[in-house]
Amino acid sequence: MTAPSRRAQNRIDRERRILEAALKVFSEQGYSGTTMDAVAAEAGLSKPTLYQYFDSKEALFQAMMHGKGDVMLTVFEHPSPGGMVADLLGFAWAYADTVMRPDMLSLARLIIGEVQRFPEIGRAYQSSGPDELLRGIMAYLTGQRAAGRLSFDDAELAAQDLWGLILSAPRTQALYLPDSQPTRAQLGRYIMNGLRVFLRAYSTHPMHDLEQLEALESARLTGNRE
Repeated sequence: MTAPSRRAQNRIDRERRILEAALKVFSEQGYSGTTMDAVAAEAGLSKPTLYQYFDSKEALFQAMMHGKGDVMLTVFEHPSPGGMVADLLGFAWAYADTVMRPDMLSLARLIIGEVQRFPEIGRAYQSSGPDELLRGIMAYLTGQRAAGRLSFDDAELAAQDLWGLILSAPRTQALYLPDSQPTRAQLGRYIMNGLRVFLRAYSTHPMHDLEQLEALESARLTGNRE
């Protein structure tokens, strides 16, 4: 693969800077309170320059949420040599590391507070964030079913089970108790329990996969201590 030109790389870097600035402003001001002027100032750019990248606040918001989804789905789009169990564990931690970020939690709280008055904000958040993520998970699980690794009738329900089992409880608590964020060890407890339940329910070789999951988690914890 040919490396991007300096000009192209500069554009990539600037866009990344804009999206990080957008997340900071959206998470502090909410969707309705965010302005393109504020994002431009946070990114250290002029407003005309910002509009060269994103022609509206809506487009900027969607690109920001889409980018976070891409991060979480990387392991599914580029599967690891370790196979399905390693992919599921990798996804679980990528998901946790993204949605449990303080700025992402703050953004979610602000959107929850705004949707009653501005339903379009909820639709924009849902379509560019959770809905895209759900489609990515469904595509991966469907591929694993075709390969004989999983068994299920409804891909959407299986995908909803996966992300619900691994993080629903601690994320809900963190949304409403911002001063009580779970530790990495606590997140790991939920993630491992959720994956165990998922594999028991959907794996065609649950005992083998559960053993692999425990080995992978043990290796991860050992690596973290080194």
